[in-house]
Amino acid sequence: MKGLPVTVRLLDPPLHEFLPKTEKEIDIVAKSLKIHSSEIKNRINYLHEENPMLGHRGCRLAISFPEIYEMQCRAIFEALYELQKNKVEAVLPEIMIPLVATEREIEILKGLVDRIAQEVQKKNNFKVDYLVGTMIELPRAALSAKNIAKHADFFSFGTNDLTQTTLGISRDDSGKFLDDYVENKIFKIDPFVSIDQEGVGELIKIACARGLETKKNLKLGICGEHGGDPDSVEFCHKAGLNYVSCSPYRVPIARLAAAQASIRSKK
Repeated sequence: MKGLPVTVRLLDPPLHEFLPKTEKEIDIVAKSLKIHSSEIKNRINYLHEENPMLGHRGCRLAISFPEIYEMQCRAIFEALYELQKNKVEAVLPEIMIPLVATEREIEILKGLVDRIAQEVQKKNNFKVDYLVGTMIELPRAALSAKNIAKHADFFSFGTNDLTQTTLGISRDDSGKFLDDYVENKIFKIDPFVSIDQEGVGELIKIACARGLETKKNLKLGICGEHGGDPDSVEFCHKAGLNYVSCSPYRVPIARLAAAQASIRSKK
């Protein structure tokens, strides 16, 4: 990846996903930490959430536990220093903050990223370029894009979560009933397969327009499975997005769809 941009999404999953689950695992962790297993169990109970996908995750974790994002950012910038020290052409890191809903969240966390970047550069006497951006995956973030863009170099639309939070439908459970919705022509197609252009798509267009109003050179992209859907790629092109991100096996489809969308727009 030398010389190329690399997007690094800071921690997104809730902390309970990293905790031991079985009695054996709990005992192993307790022994390694030299504490009683009951302390591990108490922590597991404390971190349990009824709906973790809408809970204490993403940037919310960093507001409560800033040391998590500090650790990740330090690792990013120290890795960049190692590249420079070894005379390897560095990548351009694009540090992405997930699940932002308000301007204040990204203002605080961009400040954290910048502070750690300055500390590492000063300590090692080197300079590095980097971008800080955010995922737009909540309706409030899309509507607040004008203010969020003050502190972001790029927006990456997390359309999986944006679809979930806009429609109030769980991606993990929707397979049980979405076929009925397609059959009854409520949805033309599963909205997790192809972007719901009338709902989710409107929020994307609003966010693009409001973000660009604040920052004309704002980089706009999409990440998620929609990036490999031809209809979604064409919609993104029309909405003014600069790039799509998708699973590796979908890359050929995405590139072809993007090329076709570009050609059609020039006719």
